Amino acid sequence: MILDLFRLDGQTAIVTGASRGLGAAMADALEEAGARVVRTSSATDDLADRAAVASLLDRAGDAEILVNNAGIIRRADLLDYSDDDWDAVIEVNLRSVFALSRDFARRLVERRRGGKIINIASMLSFQGGIRVVAYTAAKSGILGLTRALSNELAPHGINVNAIAPGYMATDNTQALRDDPVRSRDILARIPAGRWGAPDDLKGAVVFLASPASSYVHATTLTVDGGWLSR
Repeated sequence: MILDLFRLDGQTAIVTGASRGLGAAMADALEEAGARVVRTSSATDDLADRAAVASLLDRAGDAEILVNNAGIIRRADLLDYSDDDWDAVIEVNLRSVFALSRDFARRLVERRRGGKIINIASMLSFQGGIRVVAYTAAKSGILGLTRALSNELAPHGINVNAIAPGYMATDNTQALRDDPVRSRDILARIPAGRWGAPDDLKGAVVFLASPASSYVHATTLTVDGGWLSR
């Protein structure tokens, strides 16, 4: 049956940044599809701490699915943007994704197992944005990282793809939604006519984590209500 291709029974998934918002919804979806999910949050795993990666993988055990969702954002005008804010965002949003993916893939290859790596990109992977220079740089880097990882890991049976959420109603967009002008302008550009909800990512993450996407590599799936088409 075709729906069986979307089942994740007997598999273990790691979802970073899964305490709330998009991460929590994606973790819920993977559990609903049958996976055991190891959820991380900044309270349990500080991905800015380079020692945290190894301890996280050790705790998760033999996982087959990795969702790199954890991220932070720091807003400031470019001329006032500090080196500390730049370093903090790049460390969590890009460098930790590289390190966690590399070490996760290394374990899969040693076990001669295939697996799935799903990175979380952004609309700012495609656009410049305003007052979020480090976030834009990191999320643009996620697209290149996804492609580079895929080129080397596909021969090992490891699929590497990304999801690019549109403008979602989460903590990261609270400042935008509280600004009546910015909120109005954003909604005017979304053909679907609404902010996205975390549950809108459930189908995408299950698809990319499941056997249904076994021949999908280096793809970034946009879930944006049509934002990029405008």
